[in-house]
Amino acid sequence: MSQRLANAFAKGRPALVTFVTAGDPTPDATGAILDALVAGGADVIELGMPFTDPMADGPAIQEANLRSLAAGTRTADILAIATAFRARHPEVPLVLMGYANPMLRRGPDWFAEAASAAGVDGVICVDIPPEEDDALGPELRARGIDPIRLATPTTDAARLPRVLDGASGFLYYVSVAGITGLQQAAQGSIDQAVARLKATTDLPVAVGFGVRTPEQAAAIGAVADGVVVGSAIVELVATHGAAAPDAVRTYVHSLSEALASSRKVIR
Repeated sequence: MSQRLANAFAKGRPALVTFVTAGDPTPDATGAILDALVAGGADVIELGMPFTDPMADGPAIQEANLRSLAAGTRTADILAIATAFRARHPEVPLVLMGYANPMLRRGPDWFAEAASAAGVDGVICVDIPPEEDDALGPELRARGIDPIRLATPTTDAARLPRVLDGASGFLYYVSVAGITGLQQAAQGSIDQAVARLKATTDLPVAVGFGVRTPEQAAAIGAVADGVVVGSAIVELVATHGAAAPDAVRTYVHSLSEALASSRKVIR
């Protein structure tokens, strides 16, 4: 595991993992939005790589992808955003999240080397299953970048070892069998799933999909090692555009405060 990611999950409270789409509303505006995430208390930043067919994402992130692409965002812009972020925030972990096509277009070795040079700590590739780890995983691991895997409510005991084999950084538990942003799983099902996952891996378990309120974040943070929030932040960017940083910082701060309190009270 990258040292920055290890540190993010070793603070004695649940880590707040936040997502925004690179280049939304424009590549030039993304840096200030990332700074607002950090200022608000985010522990880990997921930077989405825009793609024309983001099949795992709901309307909010789909629209963010389209806005970003319409603004002309390319892989070079994303890497430049990551490089500048690393210079401003040397200790905050940065994860690229996206789909195989943009990552593999120039080959896995090129992508892994470029991500490493930009200071990226981990990569989540939604549509490369564990069975196809050799498409990108070896190149990432060779450069010290964590291949972060996804588990879902349909990941059963037979498949989970395959998901965990070669995974590092943290395990991202997708709490609903569906796309991002539209629904949230019942807390009881999250409690059970996190307990099952933590019994099988030493990796931190972060829970995402459908988390919107500080109360939801606190409830999940009472059992999980991290809470992932994406669509609600992306919607703030959609509403405010380049003026989003203030609203993003305020919202993320409310989540961070709730997570700090949840672990103190419940654990």
